[in-house]
Amino acid sequence: MAESEDKFLNPINKDKVAENPGLLPYAHTAGGAVIRPEDLGKAKGRSVLAMRQQTDRQMNQLYEQMETLARQAKLLSQRKEISERIYEAAIGFEPIINETYYMYEKEDGTDLLSLVAPHEWGRSFKYARYLAKCLLLADHTWDVQYNEDAYKQ
Repeated sequence: MAESEDKFLNPINKDKVAENPGLLPYAHTAGGAVIRPEDLGKAKGRSVLAMRQQTDRQMNQLYEQMETLARQAKLLSQRKEISERIYEAAIGFEPIINETYYMYEKEDGTDLLSLVAPHEWGRSFKYARYLAKCLLLADHTWDVQYNEDAYKQ
């Protein structure tokens, strides 16, 4: 028998080599990447903080939208009430959309809607007070600009 036919001796010690080195939790070669275990408490803490910040931001956006909707609903409700008062007033004509009219209070406390502006009356002004300037909107509600002097006590 020749020397080459002698039994091959593997120089690697099987006790010091892993069968699947890619699954080790640390670098298995001198040039391998350093793998450090992550502190799961810190990772969870950062995740929870990020989640809270994001959801708080979204909740604030929803609150702002709710406030806007509530403000719009209140304004619409006020427009409805004002419109009902105007339609209950004495009107001697058919109001036209996008036209401006003027609301006065008579001596007996009832309301009147007029085509005549307060400055157009001159000395012949015959009402207790001028209440508001009213614009008829397309939905048949009214946009009202109140005469602030009429509501001061």
